[in-house]
Amino acid sequence: MQVFKFGGASVKDALAIQNVANILQNYRNEKLVIIISAMGKTTNALEAICEAYSKQNGLAHDLLDQLRVQHRNIVQQLFDDQSAATTAQEKLATILDKITKRLNQAPLADYNFLYDQIVSTGELLSTTLIADYLATQGLPVQWLDVRHCILTDNTYREAKVNWSVSPKNIQATVKPIINEGKMVVTQGFLGGTIEKFTTTLGREGSDFTAAIFAHSLDANSMSVWKDVPGILSADPRLFADALKIPELSYYEAIEMTYYGAKVIHPKTIKPLQNKGIPLIVRSFSLPHETGTIIHHSNGLAMPPVVVINKNQLLLSITTKDFSFIAEENLSRIYQLFAKHHIKINLSQNAAISFSVCIDNVPYKVIPLINDLSSEYKVVSKKDLQLLTIRHHTPESIERHSKDLTIVVVQKSKNTVQWVIQNT
Repeated sequence: MQVFKFGGASVKDALAIQNVANILQNYRNEKLVIIISAMGKTTNALEAICEAYSKQNGLAHDLLDQLRVQHRNIVQQLFDDQSAATTAQEKLATILDKITKRLNQAPLADYNFLYDQIVSTGELLSTTLIADYLATQGLPVQWLDVRHCILTDNTYREAKVNWSVSPKNIQATVKPIINEGKMVVTQGFLGGTIEKFTTTLGREGSDFTAAIFAHSLDANSMSVWKDVPGILSADPRLFADALKIPELSYYEAIEMTYYGAKVIHPKTIKPLQNKGIPLIVRSFSLPHETGTIIHHSNGLAMPPVVVINKNQLLLSITTKDFSFIAEENLSRIYQLFAKHHIKINLSQNAAISFSVCIDNVPYKVIPLINDLSSEYKVVSKKDLQLLTIRHHTPESIERHSKDLTIVVVQKSKNTVQWVIQNT
């Protein structure tokens, strides 16, 4: 059994969806679970709808209509058979009508809950449409609602998976479908609570969904189909000389994701490593190329790997009474970061101050600063980037640190990081 994940770029329009169908034709006789993200920029559009609805600024319905038209146009471009097109349109209309009903009501106070109920619609739309299209291409597919499989807690926008129940749900639901000779098509990014509310697993969480399925089903491999030929040593949009890395160890992959590499969601590696399931990052434009394989392997030669995290915030946290930032204060500070689900990308502490570099996500950061400020003096500096080089060399340090306005620097044997001012 294999698990495939297709992200938003790989299903962004009718041509892209047709390409997915062509790829899957090569696997029509294999046991396959297919995890699909929302199409293109749909998640961004739904976030804008959610924001407009929450603010009651009168834009939400217009934004929803734009999304409705985009999906309607894709259906018209995909389906030659008018009956199949009509059926697909009706299914999408039913999904979108649920948002319309919500927009006609007063918004709830819990924005994170509201976010998950609205933004989750993107994956329901894409998988419904794509499953119907794949069926017209003669592929034996069955659509599955992932919310019946992955059970989570009520931490909306970053739900925690119930690992004691979810694998059993997946096995009980998916195996009978696979044994009938069908491919499963389901949603990434989503889960469900015991009360039947929709949750999301964190932005870009479809990779993690695929890993949950691969782990639960003891898959032979998991493949992530991307717009790049594999994992590269740097973002090719920023560095034309970025190199493809043919293979990585699980350890190296999780280090790269920890430092902010965007090719794989940070939570993806653990479920796969725990069962020794290889992860393959492949190009949907070059489907017959080998891509990058991540597996149990040690001692692989690595080039310098450059990761740039934009939109960073530096917080300087100082005690108000001139006491040391020691174990007691550090424990309290880390408790507050955990409370607000904020990952620290870099940290440094001095006698009476503690500095951290974090992603500048306002809905998390503002409540954190409010909590910290009740006990500490907090100074923030925004418009920063975090530049990380794994496996640095003198040449790579000289090249990438040249002409930078450096705010903080940290260097170890394998990794160097700079917090830099945007230019």
